[in-house]
Amino acid sequence: MTDLRVAVDPIELGFDPSRLDRIDRHFARYVDDGRLPGWLVAVSRAGQLAHVSTYGRRDVEADLPVELDTIFRIYSMSKPITSVAAMMLYEEGAFGLKDPVSRFIPAFADQQVYVSGSPTAPVTIPTREPMRIWNLLTHTSGLTYGFHYAHPVDAMYRHAGFDFGSPKVSLAEACDIWASMPLLFEPGTEWNYSVSTDVLGRVVEVASGQSLDEFLAERIFGPLGMTDTAFHVPEAGHDRLAALYVPGPEQQAVKFDALGRGALKQPAMLSGGGGLVSTAADYHRFTQMLLRGGELDGTRILGRATVDYMTQNHLPGGVELERIARPTFSETAFSGMGFGLGFSVVENPAENKVLSSIGEYAWGGAASTAFWVDPTEEITALFFTQLLPSSTYEIRPQLKQLVYQALVD
Repeated sequence: MTDLRVAVDPIELGFDPSRLDRIDRHFARYVDDGRLPGWLVAVSRAGQLAHVSTYGRRDVEADLPVELDTIFRIYSMSKPITSVAAMMLYEEGAFGLKDPVSRFIPAFADQQVYVSGSPTAPVTIPTREPMRIWNLLTHTSGLTYGFHYAHPVDAMYRHAGFDFGSPKVSLAEACDIWASMPLLFEPGTEWNYSVSTDVLGRVVEVASGQSLDEFLAERIFGPLGMTDTAFHVPEAGHDRLAALYVPGPEQQAVKFDALGRGALKQPAMLSGGGGLVSTAADYHRFTQMLLRGGELDGTRILGRATVDYMTQNHLPGGVELERIARPTFSETAFSGMGFGLGFSVVENPAENKVLSSIGEYAWGGAASTAFWVDPTEEITALFFTQLLPSSTYEIRPQLKQLVYQALVD
């Protein structure tokens, strides 16, 4: 396991230690009053850890503490990893960002767009433009999630077995099913959080000739030393996996065994959009690679220009999310935010109303995990817990204001 111990005085990194302690005091209250089971926070600057802390339990009922090697379900924090995998292939010339998705997944040829009607009798028209690779990376594909409950096409996904979680089909089979259903909108015209990154994972498989788990293990996890990141927890690590919780009566966290046990075995569908488990130490290495422009400890994953390109706003016309995003669930606020190739991107901190930097990029997971990378201040931050859904509490903006208020240089 990567060492997560702080070896440098935070003052040398420009942080006031007494102000960093405010992070722990604030989030300890979430555990003390029962809202969260436990958590881990890690803050770094210029590649060196400034603050690492844990509090509470990874399994409340078993009285097991959160530890530095605790394994968490990272859900949609899988998306930036899958996006990096795709851009590694892009760098090799495997595809262009404007290439149609149907070049790799033929079922996506001749797509239809929903116009009206019920989930069982939709009225559709053909798309004017094909769905392209960049649409998958930016969630402008017209695809959706069944758990949105906001549109008749969402209901079609649920009827096909895609709610929160997936039926026992392969990734290739899932993509063919999604391709058989209409899109919410013409590709490239709106933003909707969706299975786009799962489809992107299938593109990675076809373009590379490897299964997604093999590609990630060989090309990202192995080279970066991310030894605990995978699509399931092997038997030797079962005792390190945090239990999964949901809010119960009076907001008390209640264990959610029905879904929590799924991480213990290899899934039928390798979900690049939400299927990975990881540790804070592993994900810290991933964020350090990004902060350093695609390289870590002599291992280069991406070129610097590629990371810079991925982390700028790619929304059509350079608009912010609030202009074109469908009003559905997302792992980011919309105001003042753009979206890059796999990450949210801060465009206007004043409009966002959360202390942050222009160009900061981030994402989070459904069980309230989160990370961000700030290239301007050279800050990375991680928050790991296991509470579904991530919209339950304002953890992410609170963590940001608490980290930045401690910056004094």
